Amino acid sequence: MLQKAKILLIDDDIDFVDATRIILESRSYDVVTAYNGSDGLRLARQNNPDLIILDVIMPLKDGFSVAEQLKKDPRLSKLPIIMLTAFSTKGRETSIPLDRGLSLETEDYIEKPVSPDELLARVEKQLKIAGSR
Repeated sequence: MLQKAKILLIDDDIDFVDATRIILESRSYDVVTAYNGSDGLRLARQNNPDLIILDVIMPLKDGFSVAEQLKKDPRLSKLPIIMLTAFSTKGRETSIPLDRGLSLETEDYIEKPVSPDELLARVEKQLKIAGSR
């Protein structure tokens, strides 16, 4: 594990954010939170996180738009992004173009609910990859 990595968690579900913060802080990560996409972008630029966990469906600015803007920002473009969604890509009809998240070259894409062990494994994997670049 990287020493005290900073993770920006962007999700409008307060309960999910609280639970996920506890999980991440149990591994000594420094967690910054935002409850909408606009605040998330601002905090990404202010806090220079090591990784972003980003929900797809949020008010003000959805996760796709946030990821797109982050990837266009030269200072933040290499920042690993793990996108989360409550919508499955398998068999559920939705008006949200889930392929769009994959085409943004985000580093990982997880369906909710996600187990704490799975989330931590994905976070640690992305931090390790980012640290070796």
